[in-house]
Order: sequence, then structure tokens, then C-alpha cells
Amino acid sequence: MKENHRMSFSTQNRLIIFGLIFSTFIIMAIAVFATLNIQKNLNESYKNFAQVISKTIAVESGDLIKNAPANKTYEILKSHSDLILKSHKDIVFIEFRSLDGGVIYKAQVSDKNEGQAPSISVSSPMGENGSVVVGLSGSIVDRVSATARASILFVFAVIWLVFAFVILVNTYLITRELKILRDGVRKISSKNFGYKIEAKEVSEEVQELFNAFNDMSNKLHLYEESNVEQLTLERNKLQAVLMSIANGVVVCDNNDIVTLINEHAKTLLELQDDQLLNSNINNYVDSDGNYCFNEKIEEYKKLSLEEKSSKPVIFNIKLSDKTLKSIISPMFTQSGHEYVGYIIVLIDITREAEMDVMKSQFISNVSHELRTPVTVLRSYIDTLYSMGNEFDYETQKEFIGTINTEIIRLNNMVNDILDFSRLDSNAKIEKSETDLSNLVDVCVNEVQALLKDHNLKIKVEKEDNIPLVMCNYDAIARALTNYLSNAIKYAPQNSIIKVRLYKEPENNQVVVTVRDEGIGIAPEFQKKIFERFYRVENKTHSVKGTGLGLHLVKTTIEKHHNGNVFVNSVPEHGSTFGFTLPITE
Repeated sequence: MKENHRMSFSTQNRLIIFGLIFSTFIIMAIAVFATLNIQKNLNESYKNFAQVISKTIAVESGDLIKNAPANKTYEILKSHSDLILKSHKDIVFIEFRSLDGGVIYKAQVSDKNEGQAPSISVSSPMGENGSVVVGLSGSIVDRVSATARASILFVFAVIWLVFAFVILVNTYLITRELKILRDGVRKISSKNFGYKIEAKEVSEEVQELFNAFNDMSNKLHLYEESNVEQLTLERNKLQAVLMSIANGVVVCDNNDIVTLINEHAKTLLELQDDQLLNSNINNYVDSDGNYCFNEKIEEYKKLSLEEKSSKPVIFNIKLSDKTLKSIISPMFTQSGHEYVGYIIVLIDITREAEMDVMKSQFISNVSHELRTPVTVLRSYIDTLYSMGNEFDYETQKEFIGTINTEIIRLNNMVNDILDFSRLDSNAKIEKSETDLSNLVDVCVNEVQALLKDHNLKIKVEKEDNIPLVMCNYDAIARALTNYLSNAIKYAPQNSIIKVRLYKEPENNQVVVTVRDEGIGIAPEFQKKIFERFYRVENKTHSVKGTGLGLHLVKTTIEKHHNGNVFVNSVPEHGSTFGFTLPITE
């Protein structure tokens, strides 16, 4: 823009200089023409003047010698011509000639002017006495001509100076007004809407132009305020929507520059403040140092616009302990005709991914758990069927006992799977007022047979006057039995399992706990111990199972009875599992 301004300004200067030079030539031409014309008129006038002088001298000289004797003619002409030369400085000589052309007398200027050539010579007759030739120096003409030239040149020089001054002043004024207008336009171009030109002593036309500019600037200012307010409102709405979306959203332009990112996306991508904003999305690296978006974005860009709209690019990225599902979709203008970039939606599927892994483990565990009792049952039944008559009573009893144990084990696994399916659904279970004190005794008696195999004892502590609770007897009994079975599995030999039943009046609830003296559970596992399919696997906790037991307890207590489950465990010092049930009002 500056270069264009310099070019236009130099063009203006060239035009001004050209105008001045052209006007100078015109004025000089007029001055020369006037001078030449005046000189011509002066020469003609001077010639007429010489003619008049010549005639005058001829008449006067003729009258003087008309009646004079011949011997006096010379003296009379000499005296008269000398007198004339003294009185007329412009006359160089006077020459009297006879009729036959001979010189009667010739009078010339003094010695100081001798040698001065006349510029004009005029001859006039003296009648019968001959003629007179008068020579004029032309000094008067020269002086008048010089004065006229000087005057003309002075006048035209003054006119030229005035003309040049007027042009320069007018140019300055116009340039000043244009500069004011230019500065105003620059203010407008820099979005300084509302800027007003305050200029005084300008022409009426320029003042109208400035008024029109100020009116335009004011309207632009009003438009900007309303437009900015509208745009700000729309942007705030968009940001509010994006920020309230539960999923992460990253908006990128055609150059892969992040133009907008919501708070959830910052959290998922583990960013600090506006770390990724206004930077290239391809430069982002995951927890392993890989450019996790680069390859998929390039794949997305290779798609046609129709393919981008109908089939978004979906992929997963791994960040620390999180798994994010990423969906790249195109972004268009409001009209839907212009492609302006793309949006990356980030969905935290960490839990789903973990559940998929646990489901796979669950299927593997269940398959393995089912295979073992089925294999044992088949083997024992086959043996009894083929060789039963050869066994004594005690051996047959032992075989049947083993078959019964495996059937119970198989039945428990099937019940767990069925209970999981039933309790995880929204099906309602029937409830009635139940005496938890009696329920605890029944559950403890049911597991007495398991205590002998591990040489364990169960100690029950119950408060008196435990109030009735509204619950499903079978579901709560199954939950407590699950706690007891786990305690028996993990308790060390010759230890005591403690069962407590007490009430918490301040919370209006009843609490049931089961404590074992096993190795306990690490804090990082305690948060997930009630999740479905989750099993703590290490060199000690290697007891087989489906991983559904504790999840069923949680679902039974919290989803269907409005209670809470909890676990308190210190590694190497045992674990306490419990649940609470609200007291019936």
C-alpha cells in the first residue's frame, strides 16, 4: 500500500511540474510575441517619426534659403543644421543635396558620437533647392524597446510566479485534504470504525466529502458493534455447547491448526491450559511418544468430500492408562457448501476397553471352570458305570461325594451367571420385612461344612434388638454367603473368621461385616474389587472363580436395596467386607 501511495504521489508531482513547465513555455511565448510585436510597432512609428523630422527640416531649410543670396546658402544651412543637431540628440547627421544629387552641406554629430552608424535614413525634397537626408541613431527606439521588454518580462514573471504560487498552494491544500482523507481511510482499514475527520477551513465540496466519510465511519461502527455482539453471542453459544459436551471436541481448520478445544478434550489429552490451541494437531504425541493423529489425519485427507461426509475415520489412541476413541468428521459452513476443516471427537472408552478384556477373561475363566467339573463328573461317572460292581461301599460313597461336590460347584457357577443376568437387568425383586439376625445364623450354618476342610472357625457377634429390614431374603442371604465363601477361600489355616451384625442409628442403617485374617488386598485393587469380571490374580490369590461374586453382591445391595458395600483391607493383615441396609421405617 505504501508503494502505491508513493507512486501516486510522484505522479502528482510530475503533473504539477509538467503544468508549471508548460505554463512557463506559454508565458514565455506570449512575452516573446508581445515583445516582437511592440518592437515592430516601435520601428514603424520611429520610421514615421524620422519621416516627419526630415520633412520638417526640409520645409524649414527651404524657407531659410528661398530668398537668400547664393553665397549665403551654405552658411544658412550650416547654422540651421548645427542648431538642429544640438537640439535633437537622436539625429546623427543632416545632409543637404542639390537637384543634381551633389552634397551642398553635411552636418554630423560631435566627435564623441562620431562613427555612430544611423539606424535609419530618410530623404525629403526641399522643392527647387534640392533635398534633405536625415539620419537617426534609433537610441530612443532602443531605450523604449528595452523598457518595454523589461516591463513585459517583469509583468509576465510576476504573473508566472503568482500562477505558480496559486498552483502550489492549491496543490498543497488538495494534498493536505487528501492526506487527511487517506489517514481516515487507514483508520477504517485498521478496523478503527467510528473515527471522524475533524477538518476546518476546507472547501465546501471537500467538507461534504468529509461529512460523507464520517457518516460512513459511524455506520460501520454501529454495524461492527451489532455484528461483533452477534458474533460474540454465537461464539459464546458455540463454546458453551462445546464445553458442556461430555465428550472431548477438537476443531481444526484446513491447515490442521487447532482453532477450538473444549475442557474435556484438554483433560483427556492431558493438556495444560491452551497448550494445543493455535498449534498443529499433528505435532501432538501420545504417552509412548508417537504422533498418534498424524497417520489417521493423512488417511482422512485422502478421502473424497463425499467419503468424508458419509464415512468418518474412527480409530483408538492410548494415553497413559486411558483408551480414547477418536472420530474425525468434516466441518462445513452454515450453507453447507464450503469445506472449512474437520472436527475430532474424543470418547473415553477406557472402561469399555477394560470390560472387553475382562469379558474375554471371563469367558476364558468360565470355559475353564466348567471344563474342570464336567471332566471330573464324566471321569467319575464313567468309572462307576464301568467298574462300579468292583468297588466296595466306601469307595462308591467317596466317588459319589466327589460327583456331588462338582455338581454343587457347577450349579453355583451357573447360578452366578443367571443371577448376574437377572440382577443387572431392571427387573424388580420382591421384598419383605426380614430378621437379619436369623439370616446371619442360617448363612453361617450353611458354610460349616466348608470350614472343616480348612480347619477354620467362625465367630459371630450380633447386637441385641436388631430392627427388621425390608429386603429380598434369598438375595441378601446369597450376598452374605458370597462374603463367607470368599473369606473361607482366602483365610489361612487355623484362623478365625469374624461375622458382625450391628446397627448405626445415626445413619438409620444395619451393618453386616465379614472379616478374615488373610493376606489382604492392595489399595489399588480395592477400588475395582466389586467390578464385574474383575479378579485379583497373583501368586497368592489364585483361587478359581468367575469374577462375578462380589459384583453380584454390589448389584444386590446398592441397585436393589439402596444400601452400600465396602471393603477395608491392609496387606498381610486381613480384609473386612461388609454391606449396609436401610432400616425399615
